[in-house]
Amino acid sequence: MKDRPPISGSRAEEIAGVRPILQRVVANAGMLLGGRTVNAVLSLAYVAIAARALGVAELGVLVLIQAFTQFLGEVVKFQSWQTILHYGTRPLAEGRTVDFQRVLRFTLVLDLASTALGIAIGVAGAILLADRLGWTASQAPAAALYMFSIAFMVSATPLGLLRLFDRFDIMARQAALIALLRVIGSGVALVLNAPMEGFLLAWAVGTVGSWLYLAGSAHGELRKRGLTNGFSWRGPLDHDMPGVWKFAWNTNLASTLDVAFTHLATLIVGAIVGPAQAAFWRVGRQVADAIAKPAKLLIPALYPELARLHSERRHVAMWRLARNVGLIAGGFGTALLAISALAGPALLTTVMGRGFSPAADVMTWQVAAAVIGVFALPLEPMLISLGKPGRAVRVRLVVSAAFLAILPFLVTQFGLIGAGAGLVAASAALALGMLFFMLRENGNRQDRAIVPPDPDSLKGDD
Repeated sequence: MKDRPPISGSRAEEIAGVRPILQRVVANAGMLLGGRTVNAVLSLAYVAIAARALGVAELGVLVLIQAFTQFLGEVVKFQSWQTILHYGTRPLAEGRTVDFQRVLRFTLVLDLASTALGIAIGVAGAILLADRLGWTASQAPAAALYMFSIAFMVSATPLGLLRLFDRFDIMARQAALIALLRVIGSGVALVLNAPMEGFLLAWAVGTVGSWLYLAGSAHGELRKRGLTNGFSWRGPLDHDMPGVWKFAWNTNLASTLDVAFTHLATLIVGAIVGPAQAAFWRVGRQVADAIAKPAKLLIPALYPELARLHSERRHVAMWRLARNVGLIAGGFGTALLAISALAGPALLTTVMGRGFSPAADVMTWQVAAAVIGVFALPLEPMLISLGKPGRAVRVRLVVSAAFLAILPFLVTQFGLIGAGAGLVAASAALALGMLFFMLRENGNRQDRAIVPPDPDSLKGDD
């Protein structure tokens, strides 16, 4: 076998520099893991409290209202935290405060506009589409009031700032806080023998309280660095930010399509087979998300590092970092799938009650789909960090459209098991599509990995 050519000095430095970055990613993910682990456990707790207090049917209504609210919150919300990282990393590093504030103003305006739109659509939909969405006309006013919590779900800019400032400890506490507040509120509702509306209020309080903590902390970090001095709401939104609107729309669309795998699927299941089956689907998905959460926490820690490497033109290091993160996440996912297969059904019955045991079978499919997603975790962040969010959007658009188109047939013909199998197939197709575009981009850059890219490549995907 022929000897491999020696690695050039600059390329060797690129590769050697990946290890401390990977260690930082894992350390930040570990910090988030504490908060998110508490969040996952407490999330199961407040759902379990509601399940035991309300029963399957009323819990189904509660779940459908929550799914509709989160669906709208995610659809209208621009992923402005990605814009903060993509366009704000270099101005911050170079001390260009005015340019950084311009990026901040852009993302804040997006957040405010999307909040108003989401609330307006939510209130109207909760009242006018009550029967179709799974709740009664008498429950519609409570559902409409709950839509105002959308204002506190749109927290993309604070998240982006905290990730940029490496304050993952704050995000870890916030992740635990929202679930803790909901557990306390649900416990109070249980003691007071409150109806479904009381649990809606408890969940809304958790959303508001955690947002106040997150936004307040982000503002404090800005003030600490003097980045609020001279900030103005006036001025052009996209000055000196080429391609920012296309980038914002593409990342928003990618997130919207991702919601189709969660909240919209819950709404479709509820519309076809009723609130009780929607409750089974939601409970199984809650467990699947909790199992996959530790591996997924690598991604919030990965984005800032990819943004920094991209701003420094260190593409070889980007590819190596993404590969290593994928291997780590996949290892976690495989181990957790084994745990789920052995203990998942028993855990579900113990926590939720015997009435929820039918959710165990579909939960296995949902966990399998989550694990496939875990293996593919670094692919989309890599494409977005390279300024190619449109390619991720294309994959999500095709896969989501196909999944949602066939989901009613699968549910009608095969019940929840059919929906679970469809989710697995969709997750696999999504991973393969992302991998295809990433490998193609890698091939395009391989021979010029350390050569500065063409400036047009920073303007977003075509």
